[in-house]
Amino acid sequence: MPITSSDIKIHLSGGAGNTNPAASLGGVRSTTELVDNVIANLFPNVTGSESAAGVTHYLGIYVKNGHGSITWESVKSWIESQIAGGAVITVGLDPAGVGDGVSTGVMVTIASITTAPAGVTFSNPIDEGSSLTTGDVLTAKMYGIWLKRVVTAGTAGQASDGADLKFKGDSAP
Repeated sequence: MPITSSDIKIHLSGGAGNTNPAASLGGVRSTTELVDNVIANLFPNVTGSESAAGVTHYLGIYVKNGHGSITWESVKSWIESQIAGGAVITVGLDPAGVGDGVSTGVMVTIASITTAPAGVTFSNPIDEGSSLTTGDVLTAKMYGIWLKRVVTAGTAGQASDGADLKFKGDSAP
C-alpha cells in the first residue's frame, strides 16, 4: 500500500503544546496539526500599518510521514501556486534535517515572527524540477520547513492571499 495524501501530516512547531500557528517559531514540533483550507491557517493577517510599511514574517512547520510502515522516499517540496499581487512566500529547509522533531531533527528556534532562522536558505521552487529535496523520511519521522512571507511596502490589501505547498515522494515497503 503506497503513501497517500492522508499519510502526510503537517504539524506546527513552537513546542509540544503549541496550538497557535503564529507561534510556530521553530523548536520542538507541536502535537497540533495545521488545518488546511482555512483563512489565516498559518500566518496571521497583515495589518494596515504592516502593509503600508512592509513586513517580513517567518514561521516553521514539520512535514511528517504518518504512514505506519512505509518509508517516504526522495521527498520533494515546492510552492505549487501563489496568489499574485499580494505577499510573496518563499521556503527553506531547516538545517536539522529529518528526525522525530522532539529529540532529533529539531528545528532552530527564532525569537519572534520577524526573526530570520539561522542556517536557512530561502528560495521560490515553483515545480518539481526546482523543488527542495529532503531525501528519505522513515515512518513517523519528519522534517522542518520554514516559510518566509514578504509584504512589500505599499502592497494593497487582499481579501484572500496565500500559497499552496506541494509535497511529493515515492513509497517503499
